[in-house]
Amino acid sequence: MRICSFLPSATEILYELGVGDNVVGVTHECDFPPGASKKTIVVRSAFDASKIGSEEIDKMIVQFVHEGKDIYVVDDQALKNADPDLIVAQGLCEVCSPYVKELDRAMNILNNKAKVIVLDPQDLDEILVSITQVAKEIGKEGRGEEVVRMLKDRIDKISSSAKDAKIKPRVLCIEWLDPLFTSGHWVPQMVELAGAVNGVSERGEPSRRMEWEEASEFDPEIIVLMPCGFDVKRTVKELWRIEKSENWKKFNAFRNKMIYAVDASSYFSRPGPRTVTGLEILAKIIHPDLFNTLKVPEDSFRKVY
Repeated sequence: MRICSFLPSATEILYELGVGDNVVGVTHECDFPPGASKKTIVVRSAFDASKIGSEEIDKMIVQFVHEGKDIYVVDDQALKNADPDLIVAQGLCEVCSPYVKELDRAMNILNNKAKVIVLDPQDLDEILVSITQVAKEIGKEGRGEEVVRMLKDRIDKISSSAKDAKIKPRVLCIEWLDPLFTSGHWVPQMVELAGAVNGVSERGEPSRRMEWEEASEFDPEIIVLMPCGFDVKRTVKELWRIEKSENWKKFNAFRNKMIYAVDASSYFSRPGPRTVTGLEILAKIIHPDLFNTLKVPEDSFRKVY
């Protein structure tokens, strides 16, 4: 089977299921595992987000959507050459990867010969379901069950240990810095599983624009900065965008120096296996005493205040 992945999380799922050799096309953002970045790129972004800041990226996306332009561009020839039997795509967010219109265009290029799986997980439970869905489609049900079981065990360990916490701090997760966005979908559930009270956003609901007043009313005791697609270094570089607001210094989390930046690109933005690592990172941030022996990847988070 020849497979094209139209989103990084699907690429990670395919490799985890043991069919990396069958992947013949990926997006420009598919950088994990390392072998994925050597695959043929069949989808690219319409602009280079690495060279502009948060505000500029947001304006560019709003403009593209308003004008009906494609945020992601399918490489016609590369896709034809890849000649996939299966395309794994998503219906979650047009900002994250090729959306319905681009997918329709890809199918026209292939004369509708390829089968398409559309993944649309809204929370952590549905991320596990999507792994099972892909595994079934590619004939790897056994491996899929094994992967899901291992991930569930890790989730249960965090949830079980977090129940021993004497306090549940108020936690605010911020998905974009300028303008402010609160983290939605699976992140609120992750915060709760890690033994804290999630604020502003709701489990399963999309990430959305957030006003300073909303955050102030919640008055978070811990703030976790996780701009979509950013790693720790990029997030720290963009900190000035929220530091310029006087509201920033009024938070309980700021006064008590409990503000963290995480590698969102690897562990929070992509609804794949490494989201469970994101849960473990949150657990270490929220309850460091309870999870002091828990190992997480180096440079996966940093205290910035």
